[in-house]
Amino acid sequence: MKSRVYLHALAMALGALTLAASNAHAFAFKDVDARAEQRASAGFKPPEPVAPAPFRDLDETHYHAIHFQPKATYWQSAKTNFTLQFFHPGWRFIDPVKLNEITPAGVKEIVFSPSMFDYDGSGVNADSAKGLSFAGFRIHYPVNSPDKKDEVLSFLGASYFRALGKEQAYGLSARGLAIDTALSSGEEFPRFVEFWIQRPKPKATSLTIYGLLDSPRATGAYEFTLKPGVDTTVHVRARLHMRDKVAKLGIAPLTSMFFFGSNQHATHDDYRPEIHDSDGLSIHGSNGEWLWRPLVNPKHLLVTSFAQTDPSGYGLMQRTRDFNRYEDLTTPYEAHPSAWVEPDGKWGEGRIELVEIPSPDETNDNISAFWVSKEPVTDIAYTLHWQKDVETHPTSAWVMQTLSGQGFPAKQDGAMGFVIDFTGPMFGDGAASGPVEAQVSGDANANIVEQKAVANPEIDGWRVLLRVKPKDDKKSTELRVALRRGEQSSETWSYVIPPE
Repeated sequence: MKSRVYLHALAMALGALTLAASNAHAFAFKDVDARAEQRASAGFKPPEPVAPAPFRDLDETHYHAIHFQPKATYWQSAKTNFTLQFFHPGWRFIDPVKLNEITPAGVKEIVFSPSMFDYDGSGVNADSAKGLSFAGFRIHYPVNSPDKKDEVLSFLGASYFRALGKEQAYGLSARGLAIDTALSSGEEFPRFVEFWIQRPKPKATSLTIYGLLDSPRATGAYEFTLKPGVDTTVHVRARLHMRDKVAKLGIAPLTSMFFFGSNQHATHDDYRPEIHDSDGLSIHGSNGEWLWRPLVNPKHLLVTSFAQTDPSGYGLMQRTRDFNRYEDLTTPYEAHPSAWVEPDGKWGEGRIELVEIPSPDETNDNISAFWVSKEPVTDIAYTLHWQKDVETHPTSAWVMQTLSGQGFPAKQDGAMGFVIDFTGPMFGDGAASGPVEAQVSGDANANIVEQKAVANPEIDGWRVLLRVKPKDDKKSTELRVALRRGEQSSETWSYVIPPE
C-alpha cells in the first residue's frame, strides 16, 4: 500500500515537472502570433480605460509626481545587468497594458500594486489606485558607467517606444505600426495590449520582449531584441493579421518633432536658435545614393514620398550636436538620438514617406517617417539603431547643416537664400583628387538665380551658396544639390520649399 502511494506521488510530481517544463519551454513568438491571429478573426473590442476619473483628470505635472518605488524594481536580486520598472496609468496614458514575465518555471502575470508607487504631490492617494493595471514599462541597463543602471528602453502609450544609447536623452520615438497617417479619413493608432518579457540570465547583454498589437483593422505579433550600448539597437520582428483593408500601412514608423532650426527661423521671439528632436530625414537607396531632406515646420500639411526598391535604410537624424545651437538648459536637444532603420532582407518596391505637420510649439510630435510597401505586407523584420556619437551617414561626404537667409548685402529680388555645408573624407586631401564640382538642379517651378561652391576650411569641407526664386509661390519647389570630386559623390541635399 505504501509503495502504491509512493508511486502515485512520484507520478504526480513527474507530471507537474513535465507541465512546468512545457510551460517554460515554451513561450515564444509563435505563441504571440497565435493570439494575434485569433484576435484578428474576431471583432475589435475597444479597451476600457484602466484609469478612473482621478487619474484620467491628472495634468502632466501631477501625473509625473507619481514615482515608481525603487524597492519594487524587478530582477534586483537576480545578478543581471537588466532591471524592470513600470509606469502608472493616468493623464494621457489611460489604456490598460497587461504585463507578463517569462521565467524558467513558465509565464506569470506581473500584477499591479499601489505599493509599487509613491503618490506624494500627485493629488491622488494609493487607495484610489487599487485594482488598476499598468500603462507600460521601462528597462534599465548600465550604458554610461558600469556601476549605475540607466534607462535604455521605454514602452508607454499606444504602440510607441523609445530607446537610448550612451550619453543620450529621450527625443524621438518609434512605433509598432502606422495606419492611414495624414489621410483625410483620419489616422488609426494601434496599441500594444500585452507584453511578455523574458527574464534575462545573469550575464545577458540582450533582452527579449514579445508584444501583442491590436487596432480596429489590424493585429500583430512582435518580438523586440534589445542590445544596449554606445549605439543601442532594437531588432524588431513582426507578423501582421488584417481585419480590414488599410489605405496606407506604415512600416517601421518613426515619430519626431521639428519646431524651427537653422534652415527655418522662429516666427516668434525666442532666445533659442534651434528647437527640434530631429533635423533631417536620411535615406540610403539600394543603388548606393544617399539623400538628405532637412525637416521643416510647414504652414500646411506636407507629405513627401521617396520611391525606393529594397532600401538599405532610412532614419530621422539629429546631426546638430552643439549645445550653443539650442541654448536650452531644460531639454538637452543636442543629446537626443538619431534613429536609423536597417531592413532585414529585401523589402521590394515601395516608398519612404515623410509627413510634416504644422505645429504652433515644441510640444507636438509633428514629424513622421515610415515605409509603405507597394505589395501587401505580412512579415516584417528590421533593426533600429539609436545613435549619437556613432551615426550612419555616407563614407564620402554628407550635409553638416543647412542655413537660410539673404546674408549681406541682401538682394531685394524676392529670391530665397540657402547655404549648404558639406563635410567628410572626400575633402580631406586638398586639391590632390581634383576640383570640387557642384551639381545643382530644381523642378519646373525653380528659378535658380545664383549658385556658387567654395571651400569651407572651418569644417574641412565645402559650402554651396544658393539663391532660388519659385516661379509660382502657390506651388512647392523641389531642389537638389550634390558635390562631386573625381569618382566620389557626396550625399544629395534634397529640399522642398513649401507653397506659401
